[in-house]
Amino acid sequence: MYFDLLWQSFRDYAWYLGAELLHPHWGNYVYWLLGLSIAVYLLELALPWRANQARIRQDFWLDGFYLFFNFFLFSLIGFYAISNVAVHAFKDVLAWIGVKNLVAIEIHTWPVWAQLLTLFVLRDFIHWNVHRLLHRVPWLWEFHKVHHSVHQMGFAAHMRFHWMENVVYRTLEYVPLAMIGFGLQDFFLVHIVALSIGHLNHANVRLPLGPLKYVFNNPQMHIWHHAKQLPQKHGANYGISLSIWDYLFGTAYVPQDGRDIELGFEESEAFPRKWHQQMVHGLWRPAGKRPLQDRTLVIQSSTAEQPLT
Repeated sequence: MYFDLLWQSFRDYAWYLGAELLHPHWGNYVYWLLGLSIAVYLLELALPWRANQARIRQDFWLDGFYLFFNFFLFSLIGFYAISNVAVHAFKDVLAWIGVKNLVAIEIHTWPVWAQLLTLFVLRDFIHWNVHRLLHRVPWLWEFHKVHHSVHQMGFAAHMRFHWMENVVYRTLEYVPLAMIGFGLQDFFLVHIVALSIGHLNHANVRLPLGPLKYVFNNPQMHIWHHAKQLPQKHGANYGISLSIWDYLFGTAYVPQDGRDIELGFEESEAFPRKWHQQMVHGLWRPAGKRPLQDRTLVIQSSTAEQPLT
């Protein structure tokens, strides 16, 4: 049964991806991703925050490949099929122990705007917590180092992440979101909004938001998340789309304009630079080799952190 489902899911995703490439439409995720990427890149070229950064920055093409691998090729290789089998197996286990319906909130009875807003906020809060885990759990941090190996920031850096992050995020968000009756169209709309914000957060642009910076993440705040030197061992500014979680829970850190700060982590210069090396990083520890330190710990005075104004 599960083998048949695996094969059918694999074929279904291959058919879906082929149809998306050949038939553009308003709900076509492939062309939304491509269009948003081009738009933000043009914004970088027109209004660069770091004017001395090359237009085709370091690792631009590597990150471009990550864009298509993490959002399409990885699922085509088998992640979609395997996760589909895992979901069915999970439901079978629930049925075996007597749980017939995982949905706890009938959200489809709410107004559409309330459904979308709830999904956006709840999903972002889950992702904020998962992001904190990626920094605080040593074996997860080894995977997350791929994302923090960026030394020059640009929109496509948003897409540079280890394939295991897809597994971790999707696994940890499944149960809480499954308990609310969201549909696929809801996820598509919310994901497009989150994708746009994520591109902008990593882009080489300055995006002053005024008081809204305490609600929405932005390039001036997120650059400090990638800072090589931070006073906190496990980093700061974990917000994905929303910055409000960091301000509420005391993990916000924007002491000054971070336009020209050094990016990476301790010994990131020695981190693998090739895609295939990064994709296997963290799966095992080379014999006799100690793991890289989490972050550089900077000794600072105990003055309160001040957000950028």
